[in-house]
Amino acid sequence: MDILYIILGLVLLIFGGDFLVKASVGLSFKLNISKMVIGMTVVSFATSAPELLVSLQAALDGSPAIAINNVIGSNIANIGLVLGVTALVGPIVVDKDFYKLNWPVMMIFSLAIYYFLQNDNQLTNVEGLSLFLGLVVFLIVLIRSAKDKTSEDDDEVDEKLATTGYGKIFIWLLLGAVALYFGSDLLVNGAKSLAKSVGVSEGVISITMIAIGTSVPELAASMIAVIKGEKAISLGNLIGSNIFNIASVLGLTSMIKTIPITEPQILSRDIFWMLSFALVILPLAFLPKKFVLTRVKGGILFLAYLAFIYLAFI
Repeated sequence: MDILYIILGLVLLIFGGDFLVKASVGLSFKLNISKMVIGMTVVSFATSAPELLVSLQAALDGSPAIAINNVIGSNIANIGLVLGVTALVGPIVVDKDFYKLNWPVMMIFSLAIYYFLQNDNQLTNVEGLSLFLGLVVFLIVLIRSAKDKTSEDDDEVDEKLATTGYGKIFIWLLLGAVALYFGSDLLVNGAKSLAKSVGVSEGVISITMIAIGTSVPELAASMIAVIKGEKAISLGNLIGSNIFNIASVLGLTSMIKTIPITEPQILSRDIFWMLSFALVILPLAFLPKKFVLTRVKGGILFLAYLAFIYLAFI
C-alpha cells in the first residue's frame, strides 16, 4: 500500500502542477504580463509547486529529511537522469549564457545551501529569506538581459491560454490546489511508511524514489522532443529548475518553519553528490568538444547517477 500511496501521490502532483501552470499562465495573460516574463517567472514558480508542497508538508509533519532531500535529489536527478538520458538519445547544444550567468548562479545557490546547513545543522527563517531574495535578484537580472535578445524559451508558453476565460482559470486553480494538497500528503505519508517497512531512512526514499518520480515529467517531455527531432532540452531550463528548487522550495519552506538536519548522511554524503553533479557540467560543456553535450558525456552523467542510486541504499 505504501508504494501505491507514493504512486498516487506522484500522479496527483503531476496533474496538479499541470493545472497550476495552465491557470497561472492564463491569468498572467489576463493581467497583460509579457510572454517572456511569464516564461521566466510564472511558469518557473508554477512548475516548482509540487516540490514546494512536498517539502512544506514534510517539514510540517516532522520529516525534515524528506523536505531537504526532496530538493537535493531532484537537483541530482535533473542533471544525472534527465540531462544524461536525453544526451544519450541526441547531442545537446549548450548556450553561451550557460557559463556566463546560469551555471555560476546555480553554483552560488548550491554552495549557499551547503554553508547554511553545515553551519548550524539547520535552515533558518532568515537563511530561507536570503535565498528567496537572491532568487528575486537573479530573476531581475535574467529578465533585463533577455530584453536585449530574442528568447527561445518563450516557446514553452502556450499562447492559446491567452483566450482562456476566468471561469476555466478558476477551475484549473481549484483542481491544481486540491491535487497538490492531497498528492503531497499521500506522497509524504507513503514515503515515511515505506522507509519504516524496508528499514531505510526517510532521506534515502526521498532522494531516490520521490526525486525520480518528480523528474518523470521533465524526462518524458525531453524524450518526446528528441524523438521528434526538435530541440531536446534547454540546459538553461534544467539549471534554472535547480536554482528554483533551492531558492524557492527550500527558501519558502524554511521561512515558514525552520528545517533541521536529522539524518547525518545529508551533510556527509547527499549534498556532496548534488555539488558534484552541478560542478561537473562545466568541464563537460567544454571538453573535449565545446558547447555540445555528446552521447558519451550523457553516458557519463547517467552512469554516475546509477552509482549514486546504488550507493544511497548501501
